[in-house]
Amino acid sequence: MKLAGRVAVVLTLLTGTIAVSSSRASAPAPTVPVASVSRAVSVRFTFDAGAGKPVVDASGRYLLRARSAVGGVLGFSRHGAGWAAVFPARCAALPQNCPRTILEGGDPAVLNPGVRRLQYGAAVLMRPTDTADGANVVQKGFSVGGGTQYKLQVDGIAGRPSCVVASPTHIYRVVAPLRVADGRWHALGCVRAGSALSISVDGVRRGSTKLPATLSIVNAEPLRIGGKSVTVNNDQYAGLVDDVYVTIN
Repeated sequence: MKLAGRVAVVLTLLTGTIAVSSSRASAPAPTVPVASVSRAVSVRFTFDAGAGKPVVDASGRYLLRARSAVGGVLGFSRHGAGWAAVFPARCAALPQNCPRTILEGGDPAVLNPGVRRLQYGAAVLMRPTDTADGANVVQKGFSVGGGTQYKLQVDGIAGRPSCVVASPTHIYRVVAPLRVADGRWHALGCVRAGSALSISVDGVRRGSTKLPATLSIVNAEPLRIGGKSVTVNNDQYAGLVDDVYVTIN
């Protein structure tokens, strides 16, 4: 079942929302070796457990935790026969006063593809008022500071999705030439295969770009959904997200 628009969420457990812990109280991330995974890996988050339950992938092995700042909450809304995650609405206040919420976690080394084939994406529902300069749907790593990254985002007022892969010195991005912030569900997908990075919307390939086949994506950052952090200007995603996946083969 598709939603005609974004579902309003009341901040109570009875209506499918959950308060999340403050970033100040969160434990430091564990130190892990920076290496690429040596086998095929596939994770998918459907959020179908709903509010008050751990957010784990379909296998039950890969756990995400919610982090927040300035009173941000992670909500849940019905999507088909299950649930979707709801991130804070777009905020018109000063950035430092805006609620922020993300999901992050898991062993960072598990989802490092190196130079292997990588597929990642999510289903999103955004209204025209949910757009902003930055809206990160799912990412691992950062594109600044000499690191590597893969990311799916819906950036800019136009609400166009893009896939990003970053090396320590260069950012490669492919943008789909259509708007997805229209109050309807859209399936967004990114594929890095050899020297190509491509994007699809609702199962249709919408663009590609070249990158070095030797570019190895390896970092010590966890998978993050909904933003790059919970600090100010975190590229907070606003809207609904479902069926987040990462496949390395």
